[in-house]
Amino acid sequence: MNTKTLHWKSFGYHWLKRLKHFSQQQPHLLLLGLMLFASLLMINTTTWLTLTLSGLAMGAMLFLMASGMTLTFGLMSVLNLAHGAFISLGAFIGATVLTVWMTDQSGANTWAANLMAVIPALLLAFLVAGMIGWIFEVLAIKPVYGDHLKQILMTVGGSIILIQLIEVVWGANEIPVPRPASLRGALILPEMIPIVGGLVLEKYRLMALGLGLAVYAAMLWIIDRTRLGILIRAGVESREMVEIQGYRIGFLFLGVFIAGSALAGLGGAMWAMYREIITAHMGEELMISVIVIIILGGLGSIRGCFYGALLVGLINLYVGYLEPRLAAVATVGLMVAVLMWRPQGLIPVIKV
Repeated sequence: MNTKTLHWKSFGYHWLKRLKHFSQQQPHLLLLGLMLFASLLMINTTTWLTLTLSGLAMGAMLFLMASGMTLTFGLMSVLNLAHGAFISLGAFIGATVLTVWMTDQSGANTWAANLMAVIPALLLAFLVAGMIGWIFEVLAIKPVYGDHLKQILMTVGGSIILIQLIEVVWGANEIPVPRPASLRGALILPEMIPIVGGLVLEKYRLMALGLGLAVYAAMLWIIDRTRLGILIRAGVESREMVEIQGYRIGFLFLGVFIAGSALAGLGGAMWAMYREIITAHMGEELMISVIVIIILGGLGSIRGCFYGALLVGLINLYVGYLEPRLAAVATVGLMVAVLMWRPQGLIPVIKV
């Protein structure tokens, strides 16, 4: 064996070792990179860029909905299967603001007027879902802390009741939710711009992506950097120790559950404007994607939830473009593939 052959074998072994280390330390980035690269080989550049931006925006909206369930499970070990009902509630609250209370502002052709409709819609969906979450935690969750079987039974029953109440108030039929005028349509980059010329940037998806990134950054900052986050994580590890210090961990956990419910409502309001039609059972339909995301990312991991949502959003768009008949199973297929590789999920952090 000559020196040149030995050199190339050594070089290849070195990079394989580095790749293996990277796959162990940053599996989410590796999978994201592989998905982006593989799709680029099969789709022309302009279409790929459009699909990628759309997929990231869809992932950001899914993150808004899944982050609340990740938060309650990761920090409180609560299996809240009523999460989908809170998504539906947020969608109907947001739709009511846009189509009943602020129709003039929503239908205007100026950004300022549209924001005067969109911001109250999102804010009210966030607040009302959080308030109902407060009541739900006191009545249904607090008595069954620490018992997952009873949590499943209580939250499924609570979900049925909440969905029936939505149908009583808003009816069982589909309700159209026209998107505000300034968020309709898309921006098309000039053809003369290299690489990205002709790229279509849908306005609403850009807003959704920005909001998702902002919520993700805020959640990480609160959990990792603030005293409140430290107390919550400490309470998860040792409730007695935190209570000895004079803090009421029950109030902290209540706050976490309210935040999780509020985020579900916010995500539901965003999804309502994205789909432009809502039903009382839309949250239940989205729960499949939500559960896939939190399992894919690693149970209880906020970072894992974020990257899992991006991966689900991207694979839905890529597969839907290449082979629409497989789009329905692409998400579950991704989860199965990842769990065969990493049964603990991409970022296996139970306590954030």
